[in-house]
Amino acid sequence: MTLQQLKYVTTIANIGSISEAAKRLFVSQPSLTKAIKELEKEMGITIFDRTNKGITVSKEGERFLGYARQVLEQAALLEEQYKSQSGGKKQFSVSTQHYSFAVNAFVELLKGAGIDQYDVSLRETQTYEIIDDVAHMKSEIGLLYYNDFNRPVLEKLIHTNELTFTELFTAHPHIFIGKTHPLANKDVVSMDELEEYPYISFEQGGDHNSFYFSEEIFSTVVRPKHIRVRDRASLFSLLLGLDGYTVSSGVIDKEVNGENIISVPLAEEGLMHIGYITNNKMQRSRLGQEYIQALEQYVGNYGRHIQLPDDKK
Repeated sequence: MTLQQLKYVTTIANIGSISEAAKRLFVSQPSLTKAIKELEKEMGITIFDRTNKGITVSKEGERFLGYARQVLEQAALLEEQYKSQSGGKKQFSVSTQHYSFAVNAFVELLKGAGIDQYDVSLRETQTYEIIDDVAHMKSEIGLLYYNDFNRPVLEKLIHTNELTFTELFTAHPHIFIGKTHPLANKDVVSMDELEEYPYISFEQGGDHNSFYFSEEIFSTVVRPKHIRVRDRASLFSLLLGLDGYTVSSGVIDKEVNGENIISVPLAEEGLMHIGYITNNKMQRSRLGQEYIQALEQYVGNYGRHIQLPDDKK
């Protein structure tokens, strides 16, 4: 077993195609296929199930890939520690719920990293996938929130997958609406006032479309008009086009979200504990440390919306 073989299998798993992985890795498809078969034979497992429609990662392959990513991460840390800064591309990945501050911190990370080459990933995705990405080391850091309602379910998943949740801040519930919305000039908005307007939320997928995985607080409230979307651009377009609303933390950035979206406090009581998860088996990289510092610095600018933990005040 070699580091190159481990890189091959993780690349195939991430892309989902041997032919596309071969192009990305600059090797021929037959050579890549041969290397994977030799690794499977050596390890005595089947990493990929092969069908007429392509390949999928097997159950034992998922477990193997978790260890493979850990080995590759440790190898990258060794290189970072003992090679010069210019010694190859730096790799880093984050999975997050749809937070503008996560994007801004990512920008600040890359602007201040002082590296010429990098291959990084910022993945805005569903809550269950964030936990799964960090558990299987596809991402070093995952950003999500919990409240009193979903906390038991998320804490169980986090503990089972040997992850740690670190709180960044606590936020009171707000709504995002267009600045021309009929309720835009109100100091506080109630749920009753919102009933006639479309509620827009982020879809959580067929297998995990549970109230517990919702990105929005008060997910169990029944709305007469409900639209589910997958991406932030669609959500904002619907907010503006239909006088819709979504429930949020209140942390909004005009550079990312635009001038036409505003945040208004919601009258209902509730708290969102927003933070990041990391894998206990994975040592934090330099980029990971600097990204967390960028997050802490960025959210500290939103004191009127949020409350920082005592150790970050």
